[in-house]
Amino acid sequence: MAPKVMIILGSASDLKIAQKSIDILEELQISYSLKIASAHRTHALVRELVIKATNEGVDIFIGIAGLAAHLPGTIIAYTHKPVIGVPVDVKVGGIDALLSSVQMPFPAPVATVGIDRGDNAAILAAQILGINNEDINKNVSKLRKSYREKVINSEKGALLELNGKYIEKNFLDIESLDLGIGKEFKKLDDKPEVAIIPGSHSDMGVAKKVAIILDRMKIKYDMRVISPIRHPNKFEKYVMELDDAKLFIAISGLSSHVTGALVGLSEKPIIGVPCSKDISMDALLSMVNMPPGVPVGTVGLNNGRNGGIYASEILALSNKKLEENLKHIKYKTANL
Repeated sequence: MAPKVMIILGSASDLKIAQKSIDILEELQISYSLKIASAHRTHALVRELVIKATNEGVDIFIGIAGLAAHLPGTIIAYTHKPVIGVPVDVKVGGIDALLSSVQMPFPAPVATVGIDRGDNAAILAAQILGINNEDINKNVSKLRKSYREKVINSEKGALLELNGKYIEKNFLDIESLDLGIGKEFKKLDDKPEVAIIPGSHSDMGVAKKVAIILDRMKIKYDMRVISPIRHPNKFEKYVMELDDAKLFIAISGLSSHVTGALVGLSEKPIIGVPCSKDISMDALLSMVNMPPGVPVGTVGLNNGRNGGIYASEILALSNKKLEENLKHIKYKTANL
């Protein structure tokens, strides 16, 4: 039986980053394979591995590479399955690898996670697989809970070490706060598969590019412009109502608060499309470089079409008709 995930490293020196993915996949009980193949030095090996793995039933590829980091892009050239890119910090803080992984042309998206974040790549892969596998979904939820508890416990430990004369250690104790756990929200009657959330009306041009692809693929979606900064209560209510949505596409500029708010409210896969009117990277960097446990699969600046294609790749894992439509778009475009 084919593994669910194939991890491909550009070099054996990236193994320490791959180990972060391996640890998560082991904990979540997800089968995987690991291969070492260079996009530049063993291109034919990458091609054959990806084509055969795709045909054998591998669902998700994780490409881990530093420097020029063309490996994730080479993987997506030979498959219509979701590819997750992990840039590695070898030089210049890993920014070279990050940009090489995330800035992909249409229709070849690589959902890129933060620099050296092999753990987040595995969690994103699990979230995608969890759409159609309740056991994986429950394991992801359990893992996310452990991250939350770690944060809460860290405060308790920090307070024990503080000896300030005027500190009120028991003020707003966490047990006294209403965190909304178990709160009931009415579900949307529409039951979209995908929720598109632009953070402002200035992001609508990119959002419409996502919608065009989803319309073409006949994927049902809902789209609302809601800022988690200007309207936090409205934003939370909307996300909680979308219990039947399978994934989110967040479109945001500046500091990308939409994706930051979403990962705190949902355990569904989140695709991020950073927006910018120039070549500044504030939205891109704040969207992709998420802390452990809360991945955002980020596609290139203003690349709404790739956001739509990546959503289609995820949903096509359980929809043969959608898979055929996706292959037609990807391979027809490649042959133009």
